[in-house]
Parts: sequence; C-alpha cells; structure tokens
Amino acid sequence: MGLKLDNKIKLDNVETYKESTIEYLQNNFSKFDSIENIEKEINDINEYVNLTNIEEPKNIYTFDGNVISDNKIKNAELKILNGDIFFEHTAAGEATRLKLGTKYIINVKEKLTFEKIKGLMMIESGDEISIDDIKKRAGCEIEDLLNLSLGSRHMIQLLFDIKKIAEKYHRDINTVMKLQKMLIILNEKTYETILKEFVKFDFFKMKPENVFFMVQKSFYGINYKNGSFFYDETSGKRLHNHGQMVMQQTMDDEVFHLDPNNNYDKKYLKSSEFGNTLKKCEDKISYNIEDLKYLTKSIDLKSLAVAIDMKDRGYNMIMEIVANNPVKPQKGGMAAYDPKLEKNVMIESFQLKGIKNEDIKYLNKNFNHYPNPYQAWKFLKEQGLPMPLSIKNNHIYFQPVQGDLNFRLKTQFVRRKQLKPIQSWKSAATTPEAIFAMFKQDNQEGFKAFVKDFLNIDLN
Repeated sequence: MGLKLDNKIKLDNVETYKESTIEYLQNNFSKFDSIENIEKEINDINEYVNLTNIEEPKNIYTFDGNVISDNKIKNAELKILNGDIFFEHTAAGEATRLKLGTKYIINVKEKLTFEKIKGLMMIESGDEISIDDIKKRAGCEIEDLLNLSLGSRHMIQLLFDIKKIAEKYHRDINTVMKLQKMLIILNEKTYETILKEFVKFDFFKMKPENVFFMVQKSFYGINYKNGSFFYDETSGKRLHNHGQMVMQQTMDDEVFHLDPNNNYDKKYLKSSEFGNTLKKCEDKISYNIEDLKYLTKSIDLKSLAVAIDMKDRGYNMIMEIVANNPVKPQKGGMAAYDPKLEKNVMIESFQLKGIKNEDIKYLNKNFNHYPNPYQAWKFLKEQGLPMPLSIKNNHIYFQPVQGDLNFRLKTQFVRRKQLKPIQSWKSAATTPEAIFAMFKQDNQEGFKAFVKDFLNIDLN
C-alpha cells in the first residue's frame, strides 16, 4: 500500500496538531472497520512506497579527514567561537531497552553494579556471561568513574572541547560560552530534575537566555468507534517519535528558557522568536545522547567543515552514514538509492517491511547537520512530516520520522573514507562499552581538573 504523503499537519500549537492528526486518520483510514484490521495491514501501510526497487546508495560524498584543508578547519573553529553553530541534544528518550529510565540522568556510578549489569545483559540475550568478561570489556571498576550523569557528561564534554578551541585562538572561554546556543529536548517525567541540574551547574557557563529547552509531549492512544477516531484518555501515553519532536519546535509556547531575572522561571517563546534565533545560525548539529564516541570528542571539526562547505552549495541537510555493526547488527534508518526519485534516501526501520537488521548495510549515524537551519524549521512549520502509524494495546500512535526531512530538503549523504561501525548505548549488550567510553572521558588529559576547578562539580 505505502504510506500516504499528502497529509496536512497543522503546527500552530499542540491542540491543532492533535486535531489535524485525527482529521488525517478520518480522511485516510475510515474505510477500515476496526483498529484490529488496521493493525493487520500495518506493515503494508507503513511500507516505503518504492521498497521493492531500492538499491545501494550511490554517489555518496566521501571525505578523508586527513585532506580537509587547514583553512576549512579554522573556519569551522571560528564559527563555533563566534556562536554561529546551534547545538541540539535529543535527551527525551526513555532507555526502554536499557531498563534504566531517562538516558540523560543515568549515573552509572550511582545506579549500576557489575552484578546488575550481568543480570540485565542475560535478560536481554538469554546467554550466560561472566562478571570477569564484563569487567574486561568495561576496562575499569565502576568506582573508578566520576560521579556524573550521562547528560552532564555531554554538556561538560562540549564545554571542555570548546575551551580547547578558545585557548588555541587566545579567546576567553567565559566570553565564548556566552555566545553558544543550544536546545535540550526533555521528557515529561524527568525534565524538572534536569532543569535543576542546569541551574546547579550554572548552565555549564552558557548564557541562560541562549540555553533553550523543550519538553517533548506524549499523547494518549487513538481509539476508533462508530466511524470516528479520538484520543482515548483511558489509554497509556507515548511519545510520537522524533519527528513530532522537531515539529513541536515550530509551535508557539513550546520552546522556553529559564529567566535568571525571575527566579529561573520558564519563559516560553512564540514560534517566530525561536525561528529568528535559528536564522542567525549557519548550521545546527543534532546530537544523540547515546552516542558513545561523543564522550571523548563532542565536536567533529572535519564533518562540521564539510557541512559548512555543503551549506555554500545550497544543501540544507547533511546525513552521515556508517556501517552497521557486523557483530550485533542494529535496526535504524537504512540508506538506499530510490531510482524512482533518482536520489539517495534514508528509510526508517519500520518502513522496511521485514528487512532484517543484518541486511541493512548502511545506517544513519543519527548525527545530522542542518546548514542554514531556519530552512528546515520553516519547511516543517509549513508542511509537517509524513505520519506513519504504530498500534499498541489496540490504540494508534503516530511515528513521524525526523529523517524524513531528507525527502523534502536538498540533502547530501556523506561518509568517511574509513567507514566505522556505529557506537551507541542502546541496550544492555553495549553497557560495558559505555562504561569504557566514560572511563576514557574521565581520563582525558586535564579533564578531571577542569571539572573540579572550572565547574566546581563534586567528583565523589
């Protein structure tokens, strides 16, 4: 069947979003007599429209980090120091596969023991594993780690890396950090805890007015009775995936910052105010909180240099692809070439109609650049995204995909000359590697002293 792409989602506010999603269902799915019958055809409904004809991606822009010119690297560094880059951290996700709660606030030192890790890994895989093997992969004792949450580690690493760039150009780090702009996407369960942490840590030296937050909304499931769809408040609430997250950024009174002049109360922005902030930026980098490589290298100057170069060529989206992990292949967006569209596309896993993880050769790294980010924001505001469906407990939940922007924006797929598997903390199987990544972060030259002396954070 293939998913319909002609839906009109209204993004003035959350209520118009909900109303238009119901209208979308009425227009496209009222021919079904029950949700059970929709579920029977869900794979066909969500199937990528040209799935049977897709091919391996073509003409991927391959860059060799060793040959990017010093001038392009310098240009990227100066744009960071001048506050021209917008940093987005997607931290709303609950670690459902990890079974450890909101990823941002996971503190391994406080929450985990090797016994607990062993139990979680065995529940997931069903295989026996020894604590000695886990420790060997972790490379340290849990007690060796600094007492920091995963989210704090992300914020501190960014500050740590910007500080090194500032020192290179003899810039004052405090002045530089006041120029930085960032959006943190939180969830309804734990956002207050995380906001308090930002206040406690003095916004990691950033200017409070430049640190934006948004609490991603969750929604009741949609029921279907007597020919009408409706949000059923007796059902459980779920997020509408990361596509809804970016659409929500275009609504009034959803993005906010904490007002230092008013007891750090939330100050909500109108849609145009946040859009105007993005207008001033040359690139938006969208980070995923579970990316383990980030913990020792938050700023990839080489890919940023490529993104800035692509901006000058008129591209508004840069998607980096990586090789799937051959040992433990994971699901995710699959890069492919669509001969009908005559372009490379990124197809989300639930649109692949049963294609196995091991058959996905190239994955989206979940580390996208949006050159001239206002253009992507403006498109979302005007057009919205396609609205795939999922069925949970006989209720409909939407699954819009952020990456589907690649179908509408001028997008360049890029890859490294040396293609390496993705490294992320998605499940218990990769917890030892996550601990090792944190241990490497803590033992970067000067890192512990930086955390203690510059940020005044208690390490115990």
